[in-house]
Formats: sequence, C-alpha cells, structure tokens
Amino acid sequence: MSAPTDLEALKKEAAIRAVALVQSGNRVGLGTGSTAKYAIEEIGRKLAAGELTGIVGVATSEASEKLAREVGIPTETLDPRLLDIAIDGADEIAPNLDLIKGLGGALVREKMTEVQAGRLIIIADHTKIVSRLGEKAPLPIEILQFGFLSTVERLREILPAGRLRHTGAQPYVTDNGNYIFDAQLPAEMDVRALERRLKGTLGVVDTGLFLGMAERAFVAAPDGVQELTAKP
Repeated sequence: MSAPTDLEALKKEAAIRAVALVQSGNRVGLGTGSTAKYAIEEIGRKLAAGELTGIVGVATSEASEKLAREVGIPTETLDPRLLDIAIDGADEIAPNLDLIKGLGGALVREKMTEVQAGRLIIIADHTKIVSRLGEKAPLPIEILQFGFLSTVERLREILPAGRLRHTGAQPYVTDNGNYIFDAQLPAEMDVRALERRLKGTLGVVDTGLFLGMAERAFVAAPDGVQELTAKP
C-alpha cells in the first residue's frame, strides 16, 4: 500500500474515532472538506446499519449537504438551537487547538454552525499540526464582493502579504457569494487581537481563525491516530 493511501486510511480512522462520540438523537454539525467527508460517510453508514438513530445534520456547505443526502443523513438548516456536536477538518492546528480553517472556502458557514455546537471535534492528518498559526497555511478572510478592492486595501494595511483567491482567471466565490482574501501571518502575531481587528474591518464578513472552539482533535499520522485535547 502506498504512503498516500495509508494516510487516507488513517484519516478515515480518525473520522471513525470522532463519529464514535456521536449519540442517537444528536443534532450534528457536518464539516466540509476531504477529511470531514469521511465523518459524514461514517454517520451515514451507522444510520443505515441501525447503530445510530434520530440523527439530524446541519451542513456547513452545499457540498456537505449534497453528500449528507446521498448517504441518508436527514438535514436541517442552521437555526438558533444548539447542536450537540460538530465534526470538521482544519488547515492548521496549534498546540492549544486554536485553528485556521477555510482553505476549502466554507469558513463562515463552518464558524456559524460550530460556534453553536456543544462540542467541536477536529479530524486531520499530521501535516496540519503547527507550532503557531500561519506557519504553513494562509489565513482565509471572507469579504464582500461589493467594493472588494477597497476592502483588500484595508486588509493590506493590517496584513501586507496576501492575495485574492482565484479559480482560474476569476475570483473564487463562496457559497455565500463572497470573495476570499488569503493573508500570510507574520511570525509574531497576537491572533486574538488580530481577529478583533479583522472583524472590525469594513467589508470583512469573517476570518478563518477558530480560536478556543475545539474540544479535541483526532490526528492521523503514519504511526496511527493521536488524540489531542484542548488545555484549560
């Protein structure tokens, strides 16, 4: 078996470990991305096998909504009720389980859903572990299309290195009809202060900083799946 296939198998195992925390009757936040899809598929399998009943999913993207329907998970739109648990991937995981998310483009719906979850469980592979946020991945910032060039200029006053995300020649458009600015974080940065400043910037919808939200992470590595927990 090749190394990439091994890693995919481990990511699937990490998803299975996370889904083991889901209980019958739960309202579950369904994450987005190549690792989160394994969790959606596992929930669908357990529903079909009768191992779980009464599950309702709240999807964080149109792609996850489509997959949930395909595997037989009933879904609802997000409303003010709390979710019991949410399972999602991450693009970077810091030692305290602060996260960067959003390279898949679903950061706003993910954050809106997962902030209402009693438990946020992250599944990822070992390449997502970092010593500080911004070490490997850019920080996605979702911005309005209207006046986006002005918003980009305001963002560059805060984070000079970054670019508007494109798909081919055209700007990438989120499920919400917005654009994404991918910013490089400097090595020395107070991410909590940065989050406040970015969210106070005109034209910004939200950022891919998920701070103090994750309860635990199941991380797939060549030697198996490691469970990390947030430190108080």
